[in-house]
Amino acid sequence: MTNAILMASGLGTRMRPLTDTTPKPLIKIGDKPMIETVIEALQKVNINKIYIVVGYLGEQFDYLKSKYTNIEIIKNPDYNTINNISSIYYAQNKLRESDCYICEADLYISDSDIFKTTPKFSCYFGKYVEGASDDWVFELDTQDYIKRVGKFGTNCYNMVGLSYFTLQDGKILADAIENQYNKAGYETMFWDDVVNNNLDKLKLRINPVNSEQITEIDTVEELNSVNEKVKNESRTFN
Repeated sequence: MTNAILMASGLGTRMRPLTDTTPKPLIKIGDKPMIETVIEALQKVNINKIYIVVGYLGEQFDYLKSKYTNIEIIKNPDYNTINNISSIYYAQNKLRESDCYICEADLYISDSDIFKTTPKFSCYFGKYVEGASDDWVFELDTQDYIKRVGKFGTNCYNMVGLSYFTLQDGKILADAIENQYNKAGYETMFWDDVVNNNLDKLKLRINPVNSEQITEIDTVEELNSVNEKVKNESRTFN
């Protein structure tokens, strides 16, 4: 059995004013909200349950429960004051139940084959970027296990907002998140920081993807660019 956790509780401040009234994952690419491109890609690999962690304007996600049969909503009451470690904190028990994908919900997945094969090991999905990157990146050891998760790197895999944890590693992560919560400085932590601090216990590899399969959209300009591309592709096929 495999489940998925979708993180959808953030404020989406970099995409204001669009996010003043609409949570970022529900902003549309073409005629479909971003989060639904993630859900529908996951549905093709027979995910048992999809848990959506909501906070900001969370009630707007309720329609998904009737549109898709395997959706459950988890509320994150700390979304406005604590970084995204809070989303995994409130979904931590789901990591103790089964193998589990953890996905950002504000992604545009254009190729559902990104989930075509279920990983045999815990991993982050990553796209390789040559040269310097100021994004979140992964450094690998000589056996291709991740030895660092953090900002900035050169000639390395960049984070794309998707990861997968086996039940064994999911339990380790859940315990680490629970232990970190309410300790000094946790308010500003990303859940990936907790992963980085526990790489001695977690055995994580990279599942390579390419930039044509998935797009992370952070600004209105990026949104407009992707929408224009989708529109042009639609004209080509029609």
